[in-house]
Amino acid sequence: MPDTLSLTLAQLNPVVGDIAGNTQKILDVWKKSDADMVVFAEMVICGYPPEDLVLKPGFVKTIHEHIDELLAASKDFKAAALISCPWQIDGDVYNAVHVIEGGKIIHTQTKHHLPNYGVFDEYRIFKSGPLPDAFEFKGRKLGILICEDMWYPNVAEHLKKQGAKAFIVPNGSPFETTKDETRFDIARDRVKETELPLIYVNQVGGQDELVFDGASFIMDPHGKILFQGPEFIEGTYDVTYAFDDDSVSGDASVENLSGDAELYGALKLGLKDYIEKNGFPGLVLGLSGGIDSALAATIAVDALDPERVQCVMMPSPYTSQDSLDDAQALAENLGCAYEIIPIEKAMTAFEGTIEDLSGVGHENMQSRVRGLILMALSNMSGKMVLSNGNKSEMAVGYATLYGDMCGGFNVIKDLYKMQVYALARWRNKLSPVIPERILTKAPTAELKDNQTDQDSLPPYDVLDGILECLIEEDLSVADIVSRGFEKDTVLRVWQMLDRAEYKRRQSPPGVKITARNFGRDRRYPITNHYLKSI
Repeated sequence: MPDTLSLTLAQLNPVVGDIAGNTQKILDVWKKSDADMVVFAEMVICGYPPEDLVLKPGFVKTIHEHIDELLAASKDFKAAALISCPWQIDGDVYNAVHVIEGGKIIHTQTKHHLPNYGVFDEYRIFKSGPLPDAFEFKGRKLGILICEDMWYPNVAEHLKKQGAKAFIVPNGSPFETTKDETRFDIARDRVKETELPLIYVNQVGGQDELVFDGASFIMDPHGKILFQGPEFIEGTYDVTYAFDDDSVSGDASVENLSGDAELYGALKLGLKDYIEKNGFPGLVLGLSGGIDSALAATIAVDALDPERVQCVMMPSPYTSQDSLDDAQALAENLGCAYEIIPIEKAMTAFEGTIEDLSGVGHENMQSRVRGLILMALSNMSGKMVLSNGNKSEMAVGYATLYGDMCGGFNVIKDLYKMQVYALARWRNKLSPVIPERILTKAPTAELKDNQTDQDSLPPYDVLDGILECLIEEDLSVADIVSRGFEKDTVLRVWQMLDRAEYKRRQSPPGVKITARNFGRDRRYPITNHYLKSI
């Protein structure tokens, strides 16, 4: 008989904390499977990352109860299942995996390497387990690498010595723009070191700022991808691995998305799940006639459909007719609701209330009036306000607290300004919804006469280049200057970056797409004089 292992790869989109709902998702897949084993992603029963929910004794207790429910329900299921969850052993809580067959737990394994960087802080909530044992299944030994355990050679090496013939890797691995290549590289290291195949199953879906892209795969002992699941799509995939010739049969493989298509997919899913999982009926956003709100509105419509997106133009005496025309044309192209609410009366009220209101105070007052209007519309409809600030603006503080920064979520928060333009142009190739003038005119806040962003900031291509050096790469001033940037400009941008930290702490969450987003990836003190030492 051929030496094979049939699998259902369950690339699901769980909801963090919905233990009952996630348990039902598991059962719906498991009971239909005719495979040898159903492989679910990391923490499938509670969603990943569960964060400090794990510190609640009642949370872990509820998970134990639902594992008991799964044991009882699965007594007559054909397939075994690999199910990951927080699990208490002798008073300590671990990131664990159970292999369940015939209504019984036949193997329990705990995660050895706990990630403690970037968005991960598993040392806070879990205890590290010992090096794991391989387990017997269908006449062969298998080894489990729980997510981070794949990133280190010692776990795979230990399992190989224990007689494992293949690795199964349940994951809660969030999307970053270069993450799929990194995963493949790490997986290839493990299979080449051990000469064993690897089955990788990843969660899919948005969770607060994180997006999980799925993209589950099977790799042969030589590092060749035999099966690739889709990105940003929930689904189950039935495949059979043949050990005799290291081949895979069953559901068809797909290619990874590339470049802007992948990035757009991440933003769209991140926004959609934030709205859906938090129960908002839709979105309301300010449409200025500029590129940031144009891209945000387009993503929103693609994610939620036009009838759930409400666009509002709030002109002042400084708003150009071009901006009004462009905003209306965009809304009509997208097919979403659009209204105009002028702010001149509110401006007059503030000007009469605050004597000699002028300068930045007068400019930011306009932005805050608009924020007030959007929040009032949100209160009336239940729709969430979508903020539109890009990463370049968030970095240097070119945004108004309680004004254009107000909202419940910001889908473009981790996109630099030049990326916003590039992604908008890419989206227009699919269908030209964003008016061309929005893509070509000089960006402006239109808070005073003849204003452009470059009155206050370096050109965006220069600004973005410096910011990437400071944020993503943590380079010194000398290193950045060696790349062709002027020292005075570098120091000026760094100073703006530091001074805006207090603003960013009060900004809404947004989709993480880089290795260093503003949030838990980058934790800088607000009160910070390090720049004086440079």
